[in-house]
Amino acid sequence: MTENRLGPSFHTDQVDDVTQRELLVEILDSQAALPGVRRLRQWTLDALRIEPGDRVLDIGSGTGSEVVAMARLAGPTGAAYGVDPNPGMLTVARKRAAAEGISADFVEGNAYALPFEDGSIDAVRCERVYQHLDHPDRASAEIARVLRPGGRAVVIDSDWSTTIIHPGDPEVVAAMTATSLSRSLHPHSGRMLRGWLTHAGLTVEGMSADAVMWEPDGIRAMMPIGAEKAVAQGTITEQQRDRLLADLEAGMAAGDYHFSVTMFAVQARKPD
Repeated sequence: MTENRLGPSFHTDQVDDVTQRELLVEILDSQAALPGVRRLRQWTLDALRIEPGDRVLDIGSGTGSEVVAMARLAGPTGAAYGVDPNPGMLTVARKRAAAEGISADFVEGNAYALPFEDGSIDAVRCERVYQHLDHPDRASAEIARVLRPGGRAVVIDSDWSTTIIHPGDPEVVAAMTATSLSRSLHPHSGRMLRGWLTHAGLTVEGMSADAVMWEPDGIRAMMPIGAEKAVAQGTITEQQRDRLLADLEAGMAAGDYHFSVTMFAVQARKPD
C-alpha cells in the first residue's frame, strides 16, 4: 500500500484505508476536546431544545459523539439517528455508542437524500459538512423536508479565511492558507449558512461563533498536513515549509504561538 504523505481526506466518504480512518478519528477526537468546539456544541444542544421523546438527527455524524449527547436528552422514549457516508466511521460510532449504553441508529447516507420521511424529525444538527458539499442548498432543502413543523435545526461550519497562524512568514502563511481554501468546495461556509437555511424556507432564530484555538498537540497534527499539501501544489517550497514548521515549534516552545479558525453556528426553525 502506498503511503499518503498528505494526510487523511476530510471527505469521510473517501476514507476507506484503515490507517487513514484511524488518523481521522484521532484528529476528530482531538478537535472535539478543544474549548471552542465544546462551547459551540453546548450552545447547539441548548438551541435545539431537545426534549424527552424527540426524534433527533445528526448529519455527518462521524464518531457519533453528538448523537450520543442528543440521545441522552431525547431519552428512552425518543430516537436518535446519525447519518454518515462512510461505513467505517459508522462502525466506530456504533461501537462507541454501545460502549456508553446508548441506543442510537447510525445509517449510511448523505446530506442530499436523508433516509427519513417528510416532517418526521424534531431536531437536526449538522457540523462541518457544508464546506465539503457541491450543493449546500440541496442539503438545506433536505433538512427542511425532514423537519416537522416547528422543528429545530442548527448548522455549524468553519470559515477558513479567518485562519490565524503565528509565528511564521506572513507571505508563506498566506500561500498555505490559500491552498487550504482551494481544497474545500465551500471554504467560506460559515458566513453563508444563514442564507442557505433562509432560502430553504427555515426561519433563522439565532447565531453563535467561536474562534477555535488549537494547542501544540493539535497544531503539530494539523500543520504538517496543510504544509505538505501546499508543497505538493507548488504554492510554497520545501524550504519554506521547513522554516514555517520550525518557526512554529520555536514559538510553541517559547509560549509565543497562535492557531485559530472561527466556526459559526446558525439556529433555525421550520415554520408551523
